[in-house]
Parts: sequence; structure tokens; C-alpha cells
Amino acid sequence: MSQKTAKKKAVVRKDMTRLQWTWHEMKRNKVAYFMVAPYMLIFTCFTVLPVVLSAVISLTDFNLLEWPNFVGPANYIRLFLDDDIFITACQNTLIFACIVGPVSYLLSFMVAWFINELSPKIRAIVTLIFYAPSISGQAFLIWKTLFSSDRYGWANAMLLKLDLITKEIAFFEDADYVMPLCIVVALWTSLGTSFLAFIAGLQGIDKAQFEAGAVDGVKNRWQELWYITLPNMKNTLMFGAIMSITGSFGFGGTVTALCGFPSVDYAAHTIVHHLDDYGGMRFETGYASAIAVILFVIMIGANMIVKKMISKVGS
Repeated sequence: MSQKTAKKKAVVRKDMTRLQWTWHEMKRNKVAYFMVAPYMLIFTCFTVLPVVLSAVISLTDFNLLEWPNFVGPANYIRLFLDDDIFITACQNTLIFACIVGPVSYLLSFMVAWFINELSPKIRAIVTLIFYAPSISGQAFLIWKTLFSSDRYGWANAMLLKLDLITKEIAFFEDADYVMPLCIVVALWTSLGTSFLAFIAGLQGIDKAQFEAGAVDGVKNRWQELWYITLPNMKNTLMFGAIMSITGSFGFGGTVTALCGFPSVDYAAHTIVHHLDDYGGMRFETGYASAIAVILFVIMIGANMIVKKMISKVGS
């Protein structure tokens, strides 16, 4: 843009109100708005509106059959003061998210960084090997077989053979083993979208920057990582963090498949399970919406914290 054109636009904007300027810019870029309109329409209908409706319904007593009855904050008061299972679910969810989220995030990046050093053909094969568990809907069956509660389970068979135990352990029916095993399974299946995004981000870094870095005094791979790789991947790192956090908070289906519903002594009962319980089984939609709102707020808060942390990377 020339200096003359920029000065002309500044004069035009000065003569307009903010609303008039916005409308002027929308008309000037109408083709771009037209192209993005389908996505915005779908996003609004299937993401924004459900969140807003959930927040509204959370203030009512609603069972899907009768007209909602406004009860104000009663559902939230009940959640925190009269629902011990929800408090347990919050504790389990935070433990799960605080371990699985960061570890899976770092694991995805480190594995992607390692794979990026391989030749293209080998890289494709290794990427498929690491990515396969996350795209297999029945990957948990391996762990179900490995830790089966009878002597035919591989873990029990090995422990019995080594005389480390005298009786089979029902791993997924014992509160002491449920959460650790679910965390391990979650980490095993965590190399998903974030992992692929990191590989793509690493491939997109200009190799000339590494040569320039060597001239400027970058001496080893760790300095390359901190001063060149990470700053060039801030957007990818942010995307990966959001996906990892979302996955760690929403990891519920596999836990149910492994441990049943509910899990023994609610040892692996998460907010997602509590939401399924009241929303999909008891049809207390107002109460379930309050649970969903709490989960939404927790996830938004976690994303904001991660965004602030990542913004300091490489700075």
C-alpha cells in the first residue's frame, strides 16, 4: 500500500463513525465475507448457539418433556453443595487433565521432533505407526486383553508365572489400578491431531534459518529448538495445546469401555461421565446443562492459561 493511499484511507476513516467504517470495510471485502459465511453459519448454529442455550437451560428445571421451569442458580448450588459425586468427578478430571494434557502435549512434540529428522520414506512409516492407536476406535481392546481379570490376561499370566502374585488381579475392577491404567491408555492414544500438526509445523520451517542461526552463534540442537524452532511454531504449538487440553478433559468413552459405568468406587468418574449420567440416562437436562457449563468454563480457563504460557516461548 502506497503512502498516498494510506493517507487517503486515514482521512476517510476520520470522517466516519466506527459503525460506518466497519460497514464500509465489509462492503469492500464482501467477497471474503461471502467465502467465510458458510463456515460462520455452521459454527454459529452448532457451536455458539448450543453453548448459549446450554447456559440458559442450566438455570431451569427441564426434563425434555415439560416446559422448562426457571430455578435460577439452584442447579449450580446443588452441584457444589449437594452432589458429592460431582466433586469426586471434578477431582478425577483435574488429576487426569493435569497429567494427560501436558504429558501428551510434550510427548507429541518430542516424537514429532524425532521423526522430523528421519528420511521422508522412513518418516511416513514411523508416523503411521505412532498415529495408528489414535485413529483406531478399538485400540483399548489391547489393554483390556493385557489386563484382563482372569489368568488368561497377559499381565496376570506373567505375574503368576513369576510367583509375584497368588491370585488374579481384577485391574479394571480395583480402585487402586483404575486411574493409573486409564492414564496410561490415554497417553498411548494421545498422538493424534496435535502430533500431525507438529510434524507439519516442523516441516514448514525454512532451513535457511538454521544456517543463519549457526552463523549467529547457535551451537547445539537445544539452542536451535529454543531460538528457532519454537518461535516459528507458536501458532502450531497453540493449536496442539488446545487439542491436547480438549482431549484430556473429554476422555470418557474409553474409560467407560475399560471400567464400565460407573467405574468402581467412582475412581475414574469424570465430569464427562457425570454429564452423560444426568443428560443421557436421567434426562435431567437443566442439571446436565449446568455440568456442561462448568466443564466449558474449566476448559476455557485452561486454554487461557496455556495461551499465556506459550506466548512466552522463545521470547
